[in-house]
Amino acid sequence: MKTYYVIRHCEATGQAHDAPLTKQGYKQADALTGFFKTIPVDRILSSPFRRAQETILPVAALQDCPVEIEDQLQERILSTSPLSDWCSALQETFVDFDLRFPGGESSREVMERMTSVLKEASLHPARHTVLVTHGNAMALLLHTIDSTFGYDDWQQLQNPDVYRLVQTADGMTCEQMTLHQTKT
Repeated sequence: MKTYYVIRHCEATGQAHDAPLTKQGYKQADALTGFFKTIPVDRILSSPFRRAQETILPVAALQDCPVEIEDQLQERILSTSPLSDWCSALQETFVDFDLRFPGGESSREVMERMTSVLKEASLHPARHTVLVTHGNAMALLLHTIDSTFGYDDWQQLQNPDVYRLVQTADGMTCEQMTLHQTKT
Protein backbone atom coordinates (compact mmCIF):
# COMPACT_ATOMS: atom_id res chain seq x y z
CA MET A 1 0.00 0.00 0.00
CA LYS A 2 1.33 3.42 -0.98
CA THR A 3 0.39 6.72 0.60
CA TYR A 4 0.64 10.17 -0.95
CA TYR A 5 0.24 13.49 0.84
CA VAL A 6 -0.84 16.21 -1.59
CA ILE A 7 -0.19 19.67 -0.16
CA ARG A 8 -1.38 23.01 -1.42
CA HIS A 9 1.42 25.49 -0.71
CA CYS A 10 1.31 27.81 2.29
CA GLU A 11 0.22 31.46 2.09
CA ALA A 12 2.35 33.40 -0.41
CA THR A 13 2.94 37.03 -1.30
CA GLY A 14 1.57 36.55 -4.83
CA GLN A 15 1.06 34.31 -7.83
CA ALA A 16 4.38 34.87 -9.61
CA HIS A 17 6.70 31.91 -10.07
CA ASP A 18 9.18 33.41 -7.60
CA ALA A 19 6.66 34.74 -5.02
CA PRO A 20 7.88 33.83 -1.51
CA LEU A 21 5.77 32.84 1.44
CA THR A 22 4.34 35.52 3.71
CA LYS A 23 5.30 35.68 7.38
CA GLN A 24 2.12 33.67 8.09
CA GLY A 25 3.10 31.25 5.30
CA TYR A 26 6.42 30.52 7.01
CA LYS A 27 4.54 29.81 10.25
CA GLN A 28 2.24 27.45 8.32
CA ALA A 29 5.28 25.67 6.83
CA ASP A 30 6.70 25.20 10.33
CA ALA A 31 3.32 23.82 11.47
CA LEU A 32 3.56 21.19 8.74
CA THR A 33 6.58 19.76 10.54
CA GLY A 34 4.33 19.02 13.52
CA PHE A 35 1.91 17.21 11.23
CA PHE A 36 4.70 15.13 9.66
CA LYS A 37 6.59 14.49 12.90
CA THR A 38 5.13 10.97 13.25
CA ILE A 39 4.39 10.33 9.57
CA PRO A 40 7.15 8.68 7.57
CA VAL A 41 8.22 10.44 4.38
CA ASP A 42 10.33 8.57 1.84
CA ARG A 43 10.12 11.04 -1.03
CA ILE A 44 9.19 14.68 -1.60
CA LEU A 45 8.18 16.09 -4.99
CA SER A 46 7.56 19.82 -5.31
CA SER A 47 6.35 22.27 -7.90
CA PRO A 48 9.24 24.43 -9.17
CA PHE A 49 7.46 27.54 -7.84
CA ARG A 50 9.25 29.15 -4.90
CA ARG A 51 6.17 29.15 -2.63
CA ALA A 52 5.79 25.38 -3.01
CA GLN A 53 9.44 24.70 -2.26
CA GLU A 54 9.47 27.02 0.77
CA THR A 55 6.34 25.23 2.04
CA ILE A 56 8.06 21.86 2.26
CA LEU A 57 11.65 22.76 3.21
CA PRO A 58 11.05 22.48 6.99
CA VAL A 59 9.51 19.00 6.53
CA ALA A 60 12.38 17.98 4.25
CA ALA A 61 14.86 19.04 6.94
CA LEU A 62 12.90 17.22 9.66
CA GLN A 63 12.68 14.01 7.62
CA ASP A 64 16.21 14.35 6.16
CA CYS A 65 14.62 13.87 2.74
CA PRO A 66 15.68 15.82 -0.36
CA VAL A 67 13.13 17.83 -2.33
CA GLU A 68 12.84 16.74 -5.96
CA ILE A 69 11.54 19.42 -8.34
CA GLU A 70 8.68 18.13 -10.50
CA ASP A 71 7.57 20.55 -13.22
CA GLN A 72 4.27 18.69 -13.67
CA LEU A 73 3.17 19.90 -10.20
CA GLN A 74 3.21 23.59 -11.18
CA GLU A 75 0.02 25.62 -11.13
CA ARG A 76 -2.34 25.58 -14.04
CA ILE A 77 -2.10 28.33 -16.61
CA LEU A 78 -5.72 29.34 -17.14
CA SER A 79 -4.86 31.88 -19.86
CA THR A 80 -1.95 34.02 -20.97
CA SER A 81 -4.41 36.71 -22.06
CA PRO A 82 -6.32 38.84 -19.54
CA LEU A 83 -9.78 37.46 -18.72
CA SER A 84 -12.54 39.91 -17.73
CA ASP A 85 -13.83 37.50 -15.06
CA TRP A 86 -11.24 34.81 -14.42
CA CYS A 87 -13.30 33.26 -11.62
CA SER A 88 -16.27 32.61 -13.94
CA ALA A 89 -13.88 31.37 -16.61
CA LEU A 90 -12.33 28.95 -14.14
CA GLN A 91 -15.77 27.75 -13.06
CA GLU A 92 -16.60 26.99 -16.72
CA THR A 93 -13.51 24.75 -16.94
CA PHE A 94 -14.92 22.57 -14.15
CA VAL A 95 -17.99 21.95 -16.35
CA ASP A 96 -16.27 21.66 -19.74
CA PHE A 97 -12.98 19.86 -19.12
CA ASP A 98 -11.82 20.54 -22.68
CA LEU A 99 -12.41 24.31 -22.54
CA ARG A 100 -9.14 26.07 -23.22
CA PHE A 101 -8.52 29.80 -23.05
CA PRO A 102 -5.76 31.50 -25.12
CA GLY A 103 -2.36 30.24 -24.04
CA GLY A 104 -3.87 28.21 -21.20
CA GLU A 105 -4.42 24.60 -20.30
CA SER A 106 -7.72 22.78 -20.30
CA SER A 107 -8.79 21.00 -17.12
CA ARG A 108 -8.27 17.69 -18.89
CA GLU A 109 -4.67 18.59 -19.74
CA VAL A 110 -3.97 19.52 -16.12
CA MET A 111 -5.61 16.32 -14.85
CA GLU A 112 -3.46 14.28 -17.23
CA ARG A 113 -0.21 15.89 -16.14
CA MET A 114 -1.11 15.62 -12.45
CA THR A 115 -2.10 11.95 -12.74
CA SER A 116 1.15 11.29 -14.62
CA VAL A 117 2.98 12.37 -11.45
CA LEU A 118 0.93 9.90 -9.40
CA LYS A 119 1.56 7.15 -11.94
CA GLU A 120 5.32 7.77 -11.83
CA ALA A 121 5.22 7.86 -8.02
CA SER A 122 3.36 4.54 -7.96
CA LEU A 123 6.25 2.96 -9.89
CA HIS A 124 8.88 4.41 -7.55
CA PRO A 125 9.89 2.27 -4.54
CA ALA A 126 8.95 5.03 -2.04
CA ARG A 127 5.90 4.06 0.04
CA HIS A 128 5.18 7.52 1.52
CA THR A 129 5.43 10.39 -0.96
CA VAL A 130 4.67 14.09 -0.46
CA LEU A 131 3.52 16.13 -3.47
CA VAL A 132 3.54 19.93 -3.10
CA THR A 133 1.44 21.81 -5.62
CA HIS A 134 -1.11 24.61 -6.09
CA GLY A 135 -4.84 25.05 -5.59
CA ASN A 136 -6.25 24.60 -9.08
CA ALA A 137 -3.86 21.80 -10.03
CA MET A 138 -4.62 20.07 -6.73
CA ALA A 139 -8.39 20.40 -7.19
CA LEU A 140 -8.19 18.85 -10.63
CA LEU A 141 -6.03 15.99 -9.35
CA LEU A 142 -8.54 15.35 -6.56
CA HIS A 143 -11.35 15.39 -9.15
CA THR A 144 -9.66 12.46 -10.91
CA ILE A 145 -9.98 10.47 -7.67
CA ASP A 146 -13.36 11.81 -6.52
CA SER A 147 -15.53 12.97 -9.42
CA THR A 148 -17.68 15.05 -7.04
CA PHE A 149 -14.70 17.31 -6.20
CA GLY A 150 -15.30 20.47 -8.21
CA TYR A 151 -15.23 24.24 -8.40
CA ASP A 152 -17.00 24.77 -5.06
CA ASP A 153 -14.45 22.51 -3.36
CA TRP A 154 -11.63 24.46 -5.03
CA GLN A 155 -13.10 27.64 -3.53
CA GLN A 156 -12.94 26.04 -0.07
CA LEU A 157 -9.25 25.09 -0.31
CA GLN A 158 -6.97 26.87 2.12
CA ASN A 159 -3.26 27.48 2.40
CA PRO A 160 -1.98 24.97 3.23
CA ASP A 161 -4.38 22.12 2.70
CA VAL A 162 -3.31 18.49 2.96
CA TYR A 163 -5.03 15.49 1.38
CA ARG A 164 -3.95 11.92 2.02
CA LEU A 165 -4.31 9.58 -0.93
CA VAL A 166 -3.99 5.85 -0.31
CA GLN A 167 -3.44 3.46 -3.17
CA THR A 168 -5.30 0.22 -2.49
CA ALA A 169 -6.10 -2.85 -4.55
CA ASP A 170 -9.49 -1.27 -5.30
CA GLY A 171 -8.10 2.08 -6.44
CA MET A 172 -7.30 5.33 -4.68
CA THR A 173 -8.94 6.74 -1.56
CA CYS A 174 -8.86 10.42 -0.70
CA GLU A 175 -9.10 12.04 2.73
CA GLN A 176 -8.77 15.71 3.66
CA MET A 177 -6.49 16.31 6.64
CA THR A 178 -5.86 19.19 8.99
CA LEU A 179 -2.45 19.84 10.44
CA HIS A 180 -3.48 17.94 13.57
CA GLN A 181 -6.43 15.68 12.78
CA THR A 182 -8.79 14.55 10.07
CA LYS A 183 -11.55 17.04 9.18
CA THR A 184 -15.03 15.56 9.47
